[in-house]
Amino acid sequence: MRPNNQLRMLVYASLMSALIAVGAFVSIPIGPVPIVMQNLFVLLAGLLLGRNWATISVAVYLLAGACGLPVFAGASGGIGRLIGPTGGYLAGFLAAAYITGWGSERAGGRVAIEIPAMVVASLAVYLLGVSWLKVVTGMDWPKAVAVGMIPFLLGDALKIAAAVILARTLRPILSLNYPIGGHPGVRPAK
Repeated sequence: MRPNNQLRMLVYASLMSALIAVGAFVSIPIGPVPIVMQNLFVLLAGLLLGRNWATISVAVYLLAGACGLPVFAGASGGIGRLIGPTGGYLAGFLAAAYITGWGSERAGGRVAIEIPAMVVASLAVYLLGVSWLKVVTGMDWPKAVAVGMIPFLLGDALKIAAAVILARTLRPILSLNYPIGGHPGVRPAK
């Protein structure tokens, strides 16, 4: 990747980190796990930046929160959030960014591949999030699933749809035409 492309991708990754943080401020507390917009921006990062840069953007976001910046839901920060009830979901964001980015790199802009990648990414967030919620709170599996997954399914489906629309709108503006714009060596899907 040329230095100009690296700088451009670094700027985009930084912007996505900031958007993920902004997504935390849209928080509706409904129990131990609030409804947030963070995962929309995690998925969008994967679609726009690919697996490496998207994962970096999420890692920067998590590092900022771990250092105490108020970037997590409820304008909170600190290590306590990473080991508290929502810590598994936050860790799941790393997996989601990577999975969505990997799928996007192979999709060549085809929604029929990107949507399943985002569904799998969302399932990874649920897997890590619900598992950790169960461990931290001592809930049994049915209760952890009922509290940590079921209320979010419809919203996450809408976020996947929004991520597709936003990615299709932003790619031409940002000159992120897959697989070229930041994914050297990945051949277009035919």
